Amino acid sequence: MSTPSPLHSMRQWAGVHGSALQGLSAPLLVVAILALMVLPIPAWLLDTFFTLNIAVALMVMMVAAYMVRPLDFAAFPSVLLLTTLMRLSLNVASTRVVLLEGHTGPGAAGAVIEAFGHFLIGGNFAVGLIVFAILVVINFVVVTKGAERIAEVSARFTLDAMPGKQMAVDADLNAGLIDEKEAKRRRAEVQEEANFFGSMDGASKFVRGDAIAGILILIINIVGGFAIGMLSHGLSAGDAANSYILLAVGDALVAQIPGLLISVAAAMVISRVGKEEDMGRQIVQQLFMSPRVLGMAGAILVLLGLIPGMPHAVFLLMGSSLGWAAWLLLQRQKQAAVEPEAPPAPVGDGEASWDDLQPVDLLGLELGYRLIALVDKNRQGDLLTRIKGVRRKFAQEVGFLPPAVHVRDNLELKPSSYRVLLRGVVVGEGEAHPGMFLAINPGGISTPLIGTPTTDPAFGLPAHWIDAAQKEAAQMAGFTVVDSETVMATHLSHLMQVHAAKLLSRTETQQLVEHVARLAPKLIEEVVPKMVSITTFQKVLQLLLEESVHIRDIRTIIETLAEHAGGTQDPAELARRVRIALSPAIVQQIYGPTRELSVIAIEPGLERLLVQALSNANGPALDPGVADLLTRKAAEVALKQEEMGMPACLLVPDAIRSAIARLVRRVAPRLQVLAHSEIPETHTIRIGPILQGASS
Repeated sequence: MSTPSPLHSMRQWAGVHGSALQGLSAPLLVVAILALMVLPIPAWLLDTFFTLNIAVALMVMMVAAYMVRPLDFAAFPSVLLLTTLMRLSLNVASTRVVLLEGHTGPGAAGAVIEAFGHFLIGGNFAVGLIVFAILVVINFVVVTKGAERIAEVSARFTLDAMPGKQMAVDADLNAGLIDEKEAKRRRAEVQEEANFFGSMDGASKFVRGDAIAGILILIINIVGGFAIGMLSHGLSAGDAANSYILLAVGDALVAQIPGLLISVAAAMVISRVGKEEDMGRQIVQQLFMSPRVLGMAGAILVLLGLIPGMPHAVFLLMGSSLGWAAWLLLQRQKQAAVEPEAPPAPVGDGEASWDDLQPVDLLGLELGYRLIALVDKNRQGDLLTRIKGVRRKFAQEVGFLPPAVHVRDNLELKPSSYRVLLRGVVVGEGEAHPGMFLAINPGGISTPLIGTPTTDPAFGLPAHWIDAAQKEAAQMAGFTVVDSETVMATHLSHLMQVHAAKLLSRTETQQLVEHVARLAPKLIEEVVPKMVSITTFQKVLQLLLEESVHIRDIRTIIETLAEHAGGTQDPAELARRVRIALSPAIVQQIYGPTRELSVIAIEPGLERLLVQALSNANGPALDPGVADLLTRKAAEVALKQEEMGMPACLLVPDAIRSAIARLVRRVAPRLQVLAHSEIPETHTIRIGPILQGASS
């Protein structure tokens, strides 16, 4: 058995103790701040802490400048509190030193305060007072006031937008675009964002209070210094002013400059917009990368430079520089726009061959030319990634891997249109607008939106296409807001669920058998194809999928086929037996975990008529009027159940279940039809609405 090396042990010890020291950093800093307020501090240690204060303020501002999104600096409210406390504690410590030792000279409170008092303001306390007043106005009136207002509005808007953002995460999860782990991460990010902006709303008061405290401390130091210098040390008014006021102003400037840096950092954090680039790159890209802007600014400066009496050299030089920069950018954009033309495709003059015959795609997606960007990775299009997520979620939920989606452009479509094809036949179509968002009204929202009214292509809900500027407002109003890729992916997912039976071709069935053979080789070897042919197996699975029964529990399906295949090879009868075996899963899929099932029933007289007409192939046919009445009533009751938020499920006798299901499928596709034998023994039923006959 090998023993760990000494170097490994030292690294492990350093890692454990380093983590422990990081955890103690905040409490130790608070203790140090309290010590500064209570204990007398020598001048050299005061210089060290003043320098540390400036360094921390610079680091905070650099982090704020280079962050990409506000949550990258989630600790900023706590940092704001600690830095404010540190500056105030240094003010207390320096005030003590200034008032006790100020009569000894300008170096009594340390070299840092002396430097700020002499070199920055030339030893003139009047100049220092004016400079300090200007810094306070900049900090308190401009930066802090604006940051405080932005923080307040951002906190309110972020909290109001939380429900809409969480609904958008749920919509992506339901569409298969993200998995459960990513959904949890996004929900946590939404919660953290709300907490962050709420904390910043309160933490911005620290900056404002710090600015006010700086003014009061300066006034107290001046008044106290005058009194102590003249009364305790016998100094004249001029000497007291030169000593104490100069030190007080230097002390105020030493604290005010880091305070201004922290205020600017707070404003940068709270005013951050966008999540792709840091602030520097964002400003350069948006401010200095437009030739038109630079050219117009340069032309105006040149015109100003030509006016008599103006400083010609500066204006003409600056205007010429901007014009030259605009010309360079324009040339660069022209070069980027010129692309080499593709060589003409060779015209085939040979004989036709079988290679010219292209097979029909099982599942296809055709796009108008404006939607091509959604599948171009070079233009940040992620539709192909969304489609992969839809296929993965479909396989996890339904129970087999659907065919690949063949995406192609179709210039015959409208520019923003798309359509989904199944075996070459259009099964769904819609419109999407890249760069815009679809605000879907889940029901009961009357807030008007500025946009193009439309209908959600997947579920038929009322919706509006809106631009990015209205996204936050729509989310706060309760709309579910999704982008173009999500709209198309959700529509595709819905159509795949509806047409799952047609997607299960012989190829997918064979792949499913091979997949089960790897997991349970003996089971599949005894049943398929020995007892049940691959054709019958495929037909049984399709009959289940036609009624939205998932085939994930493939072992139960195969075991049931093995049990009953000796008595019948009729796919319909085998599917009926499989449904009974899968009844707990079917009921859970419809009702969830509840044990009391509210079902729709048929009036006894009408039920007897249906049994007589549908259970016997040689019996009397079902009257068309009765069939029309049944389907119409079923559609009405199913719609009412859905509006009340309850599952729409019709309970019928076993003998007519499949016939009734086929009859109502066209008019009420979401109405589930269960037989009495498909209700598990662990559940109870509660009769809800009743379908009445014509005589009722």
